[in-house]
Amino acid sequence: MNGIIAKLKIKLSGILPFLNEKQKRLLVGSEALSIGRGGLKILSDITGMDAKTIRRGINDIKGKKKDISRIRIQGGGRKKITDQNPEIEKAIEDLIEPDTRGDPESPLRWTLKSVRNIADFLQSEGYEISHQTVASILHSLEYSLQGNRKTKEGNNHPDRDSQFKHINKTVKKFLSLKLPVISVDTKKKELVGNYKNTGKEWKNKGMPINVNDHDFPDQSVPKAVPYGVYDIGNNIGWVSVGISSDTAEFAVDSIKYWWNKIGKKKYSKPKKILICADSGGSNSYRSRLWKKKLQEFCDSEKIQISVCHFPPGTSKWNKVEHRLFSFISINWRGKPLLTYQTIINLISSTRTKAGLTVQAKLNKKTYEKGIKVSKIEMENLNIYKDKFHGEWNYTIKPRK
Repeated sequence: MNGIIAKLKIKLSGILPFLNEKQKRLLVGSEALSIGRGGLKILSDITGMDAKTIRRGINDIKGKKKDISRIRIQGGGRKKITDQNPEIEKAIEDLIEPDTRGDPESPLRWTLKSVRNIADFLQSEGYEISHQTVASILHSLEYSLQGNRKTKEGNNHPDRDSQFKHINKTVKKFLSLKLPVISVDTKKKELVGNYKNTGKEWKNKGMPINVNDHDFPDQSVPKAVPYGVYDIGNNIGWVSVGISSDTAEFAVDSIKYWWNKIGKKKYSKPKKILICADSGGSNSYRSRLWKKKLQEFCDSEKIQISVCHFPPGTSKWNKVEHRLFSFISINWRGKPLLTYQTIINLISSTRTKAGLTVQAKLNKKTYEKGIKVSKIEMENLNIYKDKFHGEWNYTIKPRK
C-alpha cells in the first residue's frame, strides 16, 4: 500500500499545479473513490487539500451537485478589494493626481507612475494590494500610461502643468453650470480608395482583403480630412469629413455644424461655450483666421466662446484624442476606406460600452489655403484675453 501511495503522490504533484479548483477536487475525489475506505484521508494527507473539499469533489462525481459547471459555489471567492476597502480608489487617485484629487470631471486623466511603486506605497500605508490590482483599478478609472511626445517646439513649456490646472478648473466650472464643453482636433488625413488600413479584423482563414500594392502620396488620390468635436459632458462625438484642406475656416465650420446639429438640441439656450483645442494645426492659438471665424460664429449665434489651448506638444491629453479618435480607429481597423460614404458609415457606427455615440457628415466645400487676416481685422475682433497666458486662454464675445 505504501508503494501505491508514493506513486500516487508523484503522479498528483505533477498534474495538480496545472488544474483549476474544480478540476483539482474532481481528480482527487476520483482517486479517493478508487481507493475506497480511508481514501479521503489518504488523499488529504498526500495533497494537503481539506477533506471537505475532497468530499465536494466526490459529490460532484456522484452527481449530487446541481451545477458542476461552476468552479466555485455562487458567491464564493474573495471579495473585490474595492468592496472590502471602498476608499482604495480615492487613495490611488490622490496619489496619482494630487492636484485634481481624483475629480471625475478632470479633463486630464494620465499617469507615468509605476503601478509597483504605487502598490508598495499603499502597502506601507496598511493596504493589502498587488501591483496587478492597482493596474486594474487605474484602467477602471480611465487612466492610461502616457509617454513623452516629440515636438518642434522644443522642451516642455515651463507653465505646462499650470496650464493643465487652468484648463481643469475652467472645464469644471462650465460643466457645473451645465454649459457645453467641447474638445476639438483634426484626425490625420486618410486615403480614400482600396488602400491598406492599419490593423486586423476577423476573416475566414486565408482570405485577407486585397488592396492596392502602393499608397504613396499622390495629389490625384482623394483624401478624407476628419475634424472631430467631442462633447465632454454628454459623451457625444461629431465628425465633419472634409474633402480638401485642413484650414481654420474648415475647423470653425465643423464646430458650427456640431452646434446646429447637436449642440442646440442638447443645451437649452446656453450663453457660453468652452472649446479645448491644441496649440497648433487648424485651430492654432496663433491663427488669426481661427479667431476671425470664431468671432463670426459668435456674432451669428449671439453666444460667447471661451477657448483653452493645450500647451505645445501635449495634444494627446486632449479628450477628443482618446475619447473619440481612438475608438474610430479601432472601429475601422483593417478595413479599406473605399469611399467617402464608407468613412461616414464607419465613423457613425462607432460605439463604446461607456455610451459614446458618434455622428458624421461629409463636407464637400473646398477650402482655400493661405487666407490672410489683416491687423485692422484683428483689432475689430471682440477678444478678451485671460490674465494667465492670454495667448492660450481667451474669450470671444458677440459684437454689438
